[in-house]
Formats: sequence, structure tokens, C-alpha cells
Amino acid sequence: MFSFCFCQVKGPNIGLIGFSKGGDLCLSMASFLKGITATVLINSCVANSMTALHYKEMTIPSLGSDLSKCTVTESGFLESLHIWNNPLEKPNHQSLIPLEKAQGPFLFIVGKDDHSWNGEFYARIASDRLQAHRKDKPQIICYPGAGHCLDPPYFPARIASVHPVLGLPVFYGGEPRAHGRAQVDAWQQIQTFFHKHLDAKQSFKHSKL
Repeated sequence: MFSFCFCQVKGPNIGLIGFSKGGDLCLSMASFLKGITATVLINSCVANSMTALHYKEMTIPSLGSDLSKCTVTESGFLESLHIWNNPLEKPNHQSLIPLEKAQGPFLFIVGKDDHSWNGEFYARIASDRLQAHRKDKPQIICYPGAGHCLDPPYFPARIASVHPVLGLPVFYGGEPRAHGRAQVDAWQQIQTFFHKHLDAKQSFKHSKL
């Protein structure tokens, strides 16, 4: 999946926003690095995905997948929603990122018509895990009809495209009208979240992964 991570770079507060694979990278940063004040995850997994994560003496294995569960639409587009192993089952739970170690709050943005990740399922895992460790519940906002690629508002809806890494046509999901409305509202929700938890006078630097 195409992914990105945005970082706030002028102190003292630091905010992160990640999409797709960029989301679990931001989740890992928030869990292991000091000074992360607030984190936004857009259609992301709560387990480390695709490749092992190494930090100091620790390694978090990649969440396994079963490519035989990949489906193909009538138009020939791939769907990866069902290929990922359940991170709550053994031994997959070893891939879960210890987000309870994070210092700041989380906002999860979920497209309910995402055909790449089961974002709502992962957000609920995060909520249960945080509460089990007596941490504040994350904010979870779900958008019916929205797909995987929730870009900033007024960007053309990426319902399907050739994947930049796989080089194959992938269906990301989303009903165009509902998806577009979700992009507008999600952007407002993200700004509100960061204004609440970061200094409103700070600026953000965007870096694409």
C-alpha cells in the first residue's frame, strides 16, 4: 500500500500523521520515541506490517499474510483486505506494536469501505489495549462509504490505481461521493485534534514515505 507520514518539526511539541503502512511506522515512533505529543492514524494497522521492525535490541516481526486470500474484482483489480493474519492470534500477537507505551493521545481515521486494511478492527484493538493499560481511549472516527486512500480534501478520489510498489492494479474501495465528503471532514477533524494537543502556532513539515 502507498503510505505517507507527516511530522511536526518545530518544538516543543511533536505530532505525527500516518496513512497505510506509514501509520504503523508512526505508531512505532509514538511508542518508542520520547516527546511525541499526538498521533493520527489513517486506515492503518496496529501491528508491524510487511517487514520486521528493529529498534535498539528489540525486533518486532512482521504480521504474516496469506496471499492466497487475495481476491480479484470483475475488472481485474486486486483486493488485499483478507490476506492479513489476525494480530490477536498466536503467534501473530508478537507483531502488535506496544502503543500503550506512547505518551500522547491517538486519533484513528477509518474508511469503512477500505479494501486494503480492516481499519475499524485495528482501531478497536488499539482502544482495548490502551484501556487495559489504564490509558485514555483513542478517538476513533469511522466514515461509511470511504475507502482506503483518504487524501486531503478536494484531491481526486483514488478508488483504484496501479500500486506504486507492486506495479499491479489495486482496488482501494470507496464510493466517490461519500469518499469525497469523508476527505473534507477528516481533514477538519485532524486539524482540530492537532490544535487541541499541539501548539496552534507551530507549523508542519510534510515528508512522504
